[in-house]
Amino acid sequence: MQDDSLHEDWLSDSSEGELAIDVYQDAHNIYVLAPIAGVKASDVDISITDEVVTIRGERTAGHDTPNERHFTQECYWGPFARSYVLPMAVNSEDARATLKDGLLRISIPKDAKVKTKVVEIEDEDAPIIKK
Repeated sequence: MQDDSLHEDWLSDSSEGELAIDVYQDAHNIYVLAPIAGVKASDVDISITDEVVTIRGERTAGHDTPNERHFTQECYWGPFARSYVLPMAVNSEDARATLKDGLLRISIPKDAKVKTKVVEIEDEDAPIIKK
């Protein structure tokens, strides 16, 4: 007989699961890899700005069994999301993504433009010279 007082209701938690990722670079691109087995490409949304990549999706169970019928349930089923602040500026317009064998691969070109502005400091103690 099962003691219901020991049964945790964590399976009915409606929060999003967090997606594990690997992020690395080569000379021209930043790459984001995420294992998302059991998810179709149509169930994943990716947004990329010049600073952040966000992956959202939902993993649906391949069965319809009430929680109390499981002996073990370690797989996360439901919505998941992950945002990652990119370490450098990227060209989000030319990003590409593929999903094959349960592995999401995102390739984001690095932004070749250097966005550095030199700011000259005005000396407030210096006399104003009109030309």
